[in-house]
Amino acid sequence: MEIHGAVQMPIPSERKQKTRRLGPLLALGAFAALGAGCQAIGAKGPATTGSLRPTNTLVSSDMNQQAAVSAVRTWGQAYARNEKDKQAALNYAAALRAAGEKKQAVAVMRKAVIYHPKDRSVLAAFGKALADDGQFQEALSVIQRAQQQDNPDWQLLAAEGGILDSLGDSRSARERYRQALVLAPGEPQVLNNLAMSYVLTSQLSEAEATLRQALASPKATARTQQNLALVLALQSKGGAAPKAATNRTASAGETGPAPSPALPAQENVWAEIKKSG
Repeated sequence: MEIHGAVQMPIPSERKQKTRRLGPLLALGAFAALGAGCQAIGAKGPATTGSLRPTNTLVSSDMNQQAAVSAVRTWGQAYARNEKDKQAALNYAAALRAAGEKKQAVAVMRKAVIYHPKDRSVLAAFGKALADDGQFQEALSVIQRAQQQDNPDWQLLAAEGGILDSLGDSRSARERYRQALVLAPGEPQVLNNLAMSYVLTSQLSEAEATLRQALASPKATARTQQNLALVLALQSKGGAAPKAATNRTASAGETGPAPSPALPAQENVWAEIKKSG
C-alpha cells in the first residue's frame, strides 16, 4: 500500500533537531514487527507462534524487570547445560535483552548462529539483538541473510526498513515497508514504522496520515497512538489526538494496560516503542 505525494515540509529548526534525535533508534521500533502474530505468556508457558517464532519462545517485551531476572536465571541454566539448544539460546537472549544485558544477548545469539547457521528464527533473533545494541550495519546483513527472496517475510522486510532508516537511507527503508505492506496489507505495525520514517525526514503530515491509517485497524496498539501524539505535538496539534488509545488492548508484544495517550517525553519515545518487540 503506497502513500503518494510525500513532500518535504518546512518546519522550525527546533523540530528538526527533535526528529533527528529519533534517527539512530528507529530500528528498535521496527522490530516490533518481528513479534507480530505471536503471544508468549510466560517464561515457561505455551505460546502461539507467528511465521518466525518457534513455540515457547519468549518475547523480551513481555517481561518486566523481575520477570526478566527470573527468566535469565531459568534459561541461563538451560543454556549452560547445552549451548546448542536453540530454544534455550533464543529464550536466554530474549531474557538478557529484557534485563538490559544487550551485549551478552548478542554474544549468545552469535554463538547460536554458529550452531544453526541457516535457521531463520535464529538469524532473525540475532539481527534483533544486534539492532538493540546499536550495531545496525551487521544487523542489516544478518536480517538480509535471514530473508528468502522466493518467499519473503513481511516482518523481516519491516525490520530491514527500520535498520535502513537508522542508517539514513529513508528511500530504501520505505521501499521495504511498502513491500511488506504488499504481503500484509494494512498491517498497522508496518504503517507505524513507515510513519516514523516520515517523522525522521520532517514529513509530519504524511506521518500523521499514515498513523491514522494504522489506528483504523483493530490490531493497532496504544504505542501507535503515542506516536500519533508525538507527531501532533510536533505540529502543535496536541489537542487533536483521538482518545481511542484508552480502549486499545495490548499487542502480542505488549503486556499490561494500554499506556496513557499523553505524549511521552520525546527522548524516551523509542525506548517505549522497543517494548513492543
